Amino acid sequence: MTALARSIGIDFGTTNSVVAAGRGNGEATMVTYPAPGNTGAIFRSALCFWEDHDAPFGIAREAGPWAIAEFLEFPHGSRFLQSFKSVAASSAFEHATIFDKRMRFEDLGHIFLERLRAHAGEALRDLPPRVIVGRPVRYAGQRPNNALGRERYDLMFAALEREVHYVYEPLGAAFSFASRLTEPATLLVADFGGGTSDFSVVRIEAPGEARRCTPLGSAGIGIAGDRFDYRIMDKLVLPLLGKGGTYRSMGKTLEIAPGHFADFGDWAHLALMHNRRTLAGLEKLKRVADDPAAIGRMIAVVENELGYLLYDTVGQLKRTLSAQEHAHFHFDSAGVQVDAEVGRADFESWIAADLARIDATVDVALGRAGVAPGGIDHVFLTGGSSLIPAVRRLFEQRFTTSHIASGDELTSIAHGLALIGQEESVAQWAVDEKDDVIQE
Repeated sequence: MTALARSIGIDFGTTNSVVAAGRGNGEATMVTYPAPGNTGAIFRSALCFWEDHDAPFGIAREAGPWAIAEFLEFPHGSRFLQSFKSVAASSAFEHATIFDKRMRFEDLGHIFLERLRAHAGEALRDLPPRVIVGRPVRYAGQRPNNALGRERYDLMFAALEREVHYVYEPLGAAFSFASRLTEPATLLVADFGGGTSDFSVVRIEAPGEARRCTPLGSAGIGIAGDRFDYRIMDKLVLPLLGKGGTYRSMGKTLEIAPGHFADFGDWAHLALMHNRRTLAGLEKLKRVADDPAAIGRMIAVVENELGYLLYDTVGQLKRTLSAQEHAHFHFDSAGVQVDAEVGRADFESWIAADLARIDATVDVALGRAGVAPGGIDHVFLTGGSSLIPAVRRLFEQRFTTSHIASGDELTSIAHGLALIGQEESVAQWAVDEKDDVIQE
C-alpha cells in the first residue's frame, strides 16, 4: 500500500471477504490475492486448522482459499470453519473447540485478519490510519444480540491497531454506486449476502456537493444465501440423514427431534458438530433409530467433515438454476449419495416464504426513509444472491425495470467503504452504537 492511501474498506462477509484501498484522490482499488489457481480480490471467509508440533500451541492455521486447499488435500486431519461471521451476535456461541483448544469469536477473527493481511503482502503490510468495516444492518441469527455483535467486532478489529469505523454494508455499496451518477437521485441499495439481506435508501446529490450522500433509512433481515442453501439441503439431503424418521423409546415410536438437524442450517454450526459430545449423542440415536443407516450417514457427514463438499455442491446447483431452468444435483462421498433433478420452479417454491419476508423488509426500509416506491430513481442490487432470478423479480414487480442496476456484486461494498474512509468526516456514515437497534 502506497503512502497516498488514506483508508481501507473491509467487507467482512459471511461467505467472502473483500478489501479495498482508498488512495486519497476519490478513488479506490481492490486488494488482490495470489490464491491457488486464481489471483483475485475475493478472499473466502474460511479457516482451516491442523495439528503441527512446530506451530504455536501445536496448531497450524490458514484462511481464505488457502484454507480450502489445505482442507481438500488433508480433510481427515483438519478442522474447517466457514461463515463464522454468522455467530458474531449469537449469545449461544461461546467458543469453537479446535483440537481441544477453545477459541472465541475474536480469536478466530484475529487469525483470519492475520492471514488475510499476510496473503495480501505489501498491500496491507502498513495500514493507513482509517479502517472502515462494513457490518450488516441486522446480524444473522434468530435472536441476534446487537450489543454482543458490536463487542465481538470491536475485539476482532482491535488487532489492526487503527481507527476503526463501522458502516452499514448497503451504505458502502451506495457510496460506490454514487460514483457512477452525475445527477441527483434517490437510491435503494439491496445487498444480499450469505447471512443477511440488507436494504438502505440514500439521497445522492450532484457531484461537487459538500455532502454527496445522505442515508434516509435502512432495514435488514437474517435471511440470505445461506438460508437458500439450507432449503436445498432440507429437501434433497437431510431426509437421507434421518430427518422425518423415527426411533424407539420405552416401547414407543417417536419422531426424531428436528433439533438434531438444526446445525445443518449454516456453515458455522455444522462445522462445530465435530466434537465428542455430539458424535456420542448421534451414536446413541443410531442404536434406537428405525433407520440406523440414515443416522449413520449423518455421522459420516460430521466425522468426515463433508459439510464443505455438500454446501459446495449445493452452491453449484443454486448458481446453475440462476442461469438455467433445470439442473442435476449429484453428491457422492463417504457413503452419502444424492442424485436428483431439480427445476428452478422447485427451488423457488422452497424459498417462497423467505422471499416474502425479504420483500416485507424492503417495505420497512422504504417506510423508515419516508419514500414511496415511485420516489426511487435507482435500485442497485448487489451480493451473490442478487443474481437469483426470483430475488430480482421482487424488485422488477415494484420498480421500473430500467431503474434496476447491478454489477460488481462481490466488490462494491468494499469499494464504497474505502471511498467513505476518504471523507473528511466519517461520523455521518458510521453506525452509532447507542442507536444500533434494528428490528427485523
